Amino acid sequence: MSAHANHEQEAPRTVVVIGGGQAAGWVVKTLRKEGFAGRLVMIADETHPPYERPPLSKAVLAGDADIETVRVVKHDELASLNVEAWQPDCATSIDRAARVVKTRSGREVQYDRLAIATGGAARRLPQQMVKTSHITYLRTLDEAVALGERLRRSRRVLVVGGGWIGLEVAATARKLGVEVTVVEGAGRLCGRSVPPAVSDFLLALHRANGVDVRLGASLFALDDLPRNGDGGSAADDHNDGIRATFSDGSALDADFAVAGIGLAPHTALAEAAGLAVADGVVVDEFGATDDPNVFACGDVANHPNAWLKRRVRLESWANAQNQAIAAAKAMLGVRTPYAEIPWFWSDQYDVNLQILGDIPAAAEPIVRGSLDEKRATLFFVEHGHLRGAIAINTPRELKLARKWMSQGRPVDPSALTDTSKALA
Repeated sequence: MSAHANHEQEAPRTVVVIGGGQAAGWVVKTLRKEGFAGRLVMIADETHPPYERPPLSKAVLAGDADIETVRVVKHDELASLNVEAWQPDCATSIDRAARVVKTRSGREVQYDRLAIATGGAARRLPQQMVKTSHITYLRTLDEAVALGERLRRSRRVLVVGGGWIGLEVAATARKLGVEVTVVEGAGRLCGRSVPPAVSDFLLALHRANGVDVRLGASLFALDDLPRNGDGGSAADDHNDGIRATFSDGSALDADFAVAGIGLAPHTALAEAAGLAVADGVVVDEFGATDDPNVFACGDVANHPNAWLKRRVRLESWANAQNQAIAAAKAMLGVRTPYAEIPWFWSDQYDVNLQILGDIPAAAEPIVRGSLDEKRATLFFVEHGHLRGAIAINTPRELKLARKWMSQGRPVDPSALTDTSKALA
């Protein structure tokens, strides 16, 4: 790709970052840390300085987190980093020949290097299905705060989607005392990222916490509740509620619905600029696109992952941070490949679940500990080596697994399951 072009390039005078999330935050922090002293412009459509998203469905939603704790870059830090924050604004075009970015408000800036850290948007339910305004999505800080307030004055919420976001929202809603129904079209929870044993574990966990989980539930329509003419609180639209109808004819009423059905990466800008896009902006292990002046990182970038030995677009906190750091360094000619083992975590009720590495769909895990007792580590071994691990309330075992995977150390399957001996 652009491996050799960069060495002949002059040091950049102006760097432009499109996006204002966690990846963008780490790009601007890293550029300054690495000694970049030129003009630095960040174009973002939210008014907040860059922040982390994982707490949004957990502590922020529950009202436990002070908003300041989720920031990657604090308000005053943007000024001290000497970042021109064009907020709220939105990049509308990239002219790669002239190296100019234009924005919705009519501003433009010429760049020497450009970082695309546009993330993605919450996928929406099809319009023909939704005939109510009582549906909400969770992607931004403002949405999390508004959703938390709404949950506190609701009795019953419908969560559409049994993936990570849906389940975290369900767990937080239960913590707030709200009745929750989760509907998932597939036959199991988080089916794309965990084996059936973990899907079953999550199902039992949520049911034990009072969530009505319905699998294989094909949603047909979301409508406003028919008015009952009692002249009661119908004027207050938050009391109107919704009715969900399913393909089998069954129906379900709730105060409102939250949909967590995945992320659509914001690739339109890159595509219009003629950059390669295939489930994300295509980059190399340094975050560079096929244009040596343009980089991409975070949820929007598709990179060759050394551990998985295939291209992948990751939506995780660790990826947003570490890929951004590698890309920022590469923009300045410091080329350290981003080659981390993919890592993801989720907190639900009293469970911390972490996923590391490759979890092949059909592989049979080696289980250490007990899923029933909510303390277990699932190891995925291939040819005597650890390819992946899922840790349920066993963070120390995950740390060890990461060390062994990084070292390429062979493992003995029988030793993994022997809980009478320490794993180390």
